[in-house]
Amino acid sequence: MKTVKAAAAGPRARAPLHASVVRVAPARPSFGQLNGLHATDDPLDLKSSVALVIDQDTRQVLFSKNPEAVLPIASITKLMTALIVTEAGLPLDEALTITQDDVDTEKGSRSRLNVGTVLSRGEMLHLALMSSENRAAHALGRTYPGGLPAFIAAMNAKARLLGMSGTRYVEPTGLSSQNQSSASDLARLVDAAYEHQIIRQLSTMPQAQVAVGNRHLQFRNTNGLVHNPAWDIGLQKTGYISEAGRCLVMQAQLAGRKLIMVLLDSAGRYSRIGDAERIRKWLDGDMHGIVEAAVRRPH
Repeated sequence: MKTVKAAAAGPRARAPLHASVVRVAPARPSFGQLNGLHATDDPLDLKSSVALVIDQDTRQVLFSKNPEAVLPIASITKLMTALIVTEAGLPLDEALTITQDDVDTEKGSRSRLNVGTVLSRGEMLHLALMSSENRAAHALGRTYPGGLPAFIAAMNAKARLLGMSGTRYVEPTGLSSQNQSSASDLARLVDAAYEHQIIRQLSTMPQAQVAVGNRHLQFRNTNGLVHNPAWDIGLQKTGYISEAGRCLVMQAQLAGRKLIMVLLDSAGRYSRIGDAERIRKWLDGDMHGIVEAAVRRPH
């Protein structure tokens, strides 16, 4: 019987390697970038192309950078949505249902509130303010007496009443880049919204659990500063779409003063938080020299 010896294994032929090329679409520039606003220098070297800090009691401008520039405001829109719902006195315990009409077809944003989800109006308001839930915000507008057209008309009428002359709303979520405003206008909105305890409370809660059918969903605040003990925040709202950049508005107690802070069109995922921290540290230190330079600087 012949014995067949296994031949020594030679080097295996390897399949040719091909570099895997992943094509990444370039980030869409914000309206502020397209209009050259990021070329504006400021004493604090902020990444936001628009910034405004005012004393809520005296209206003194402490810091100003392109405050009248009109830009998309993303989910800062939801602050006006909350104001309209709150001042309309609609029952917060009324059950609202998420429908297909509330699904985002403009940006394709995701949501854990599936079509058919039933929550109270108060819960929808909470999630819209704290977690920037788009379907919740849209449902609030859709279920307003007269529907979305009446709600959008109420948003714009309230803006005019507050003297927000550069502001325009076309829908209640902020997903549309046609929702536009300025830092000066938004400071007026923050001041008006701050009058309502429910908006202050719901916008600043760090997290909340909501019962959705048999599930309990955990939602977190989109503004990490509410977890930071260095901050005493009375009201806040974040926003982001590519056309608007990162946005943040707050009412906060800083350096012994009640302040309103508006940051728009910030470049970078965490840059609006970094800008807010730079402003806080600056206010806690020497408030005079840089403040005067910031206020006098031409825009």
